[in-house]
Amino acid sequence: MNILYLCHRFPFPPKRGGKIRPFNMIRHLSAAGHKVTVCSLARSPEEASEGRGLSPHCNGFEMAQVSGPIQALRMVARLPVATPSSMGFFYSPVLARRVRELLAAQRWNLIFVHCSSVAQYVEHVRDVPKILDFGDMDSQKWLEYANYKPFPLSLGYRFEGRKMLAAERRLARRFDVCTATTRAEWQTLESYGTGATTDWFPNGVDADFFCPSDSPYDADTISFIGRMDYYPNQECMARFCEQVWPRLLARRPSMKLVIVGADPSPEMRRLGELPGVTVTGSVPDVRPFIRASALMVAPLNIARGTQNKILEAMAMGVPVVTSSMAAGGVDAEANEHLLVADTPDAYCEAILRVVENATERQRLATAGRQRMLSHHAWPHSMKRLDQIIERCTKTFSETSRNPA
Repeated sequence: MNILYLCHRFPFPPKRGGKIRPFNMIRHLSAAGHKVTVCSLARSPEEASEGRGLSPHCNGFEMAQVSGPIQALRMVARLPVATPSSMGFFYSPVLARRVRELLAAQRWNLIFVHCSSVAQYVEHVRDVPKILDFGDMDSQKWLEYANYKPFPLSLGYRFEGRKMLAAERRLARRFDVCTATTRAEWQTLESYGTGATTDWFPNGVDADFFCPSDSPYDADTISFIGRMDYYPNQECMARFCEQVWPRLLARRPSMKLVIVGADPSPEMRRLGELPGVTVTGSVPDVRPFIRASALMVAPLNIARGTQNKILEAMAMGVPVVTSSMAAGGVDAEANEHLLVADTPDAYCEAILRVVENATERQRLATAGRQRMLSHHAWPHSMKRLDQIIERCTKTFSETSRNPA
């Protein structure tokens, strides 16, 4: 098939959540013999340069480079109108023109869109079967942000969430199939009652790259991994260090917390001044930090979809202690494959349960990796994707031959 693939972040190199899922789809579809043309945005010359490494994994790509200030202005311009500001942030007239030219110049068998914010480029197309992979339902994320932001910012996030919700409902009706990353996100999509055909397929993890190591771990060290310019990561670590960390140190003074992630804000860097806490900033490879720790914490209070950091730690045989919100995006069972906590005392008990008991740590390490191999392997996920595509194109063909 000739596939036009649009995504909101240029999907190479696949170093962050918004790039990992589309990259694995593109690589899989190309390896299966499909001709995939990728259309996306790059936000810096460095990202554009790195992105050219996608070439071996697709038939071709169109990359529109945008600048932060201009995209911010496009967001502001949409504040008083019904279009979500998020869609302004991911809009480029250059990319829109290139997409129109590609649609006019070639015959396409499928249009695949990852992320609702770039569905705007092709929502008008009617003569090609289309799949919209929402991934996460962004409207719910903005509405959740409103519960954590101070007034009047909370009003802005709530307004954006409501606009995005209306846009998600509208877009669902304009695509032949709509998908999500997790069963929970799929259920949210279904609750919209749009009548659209929906499904879901999970994120996977590269279990060969994220694999266990024979190197020793430090029983007193726990880690957190994630971009530190991302608000949910900032919020959860600020709260963890304020509410949980003092309790842990009171019971085990030798403990250390390593916060690993690019672009920490000044507030996040200040966490490194707390006893036992290290904030690394950007590192070339997160794996040594995770493997050297007794466990990884993921105490996210705002979490939609799948947290790849959890999949990666479990694949490396490192136990995870996480919130019930974040655990909902992972196909794993609490207490069997990972530990779940939602209060400061519960986090303390779960963390100490692992760091003070090597046998329990090993049990969770083994069970967690096996769960990743059986339930979060990319080949399994891509098999589900193939079935979704086949159903979409078949239904579209039958409907085109026999219009109502």
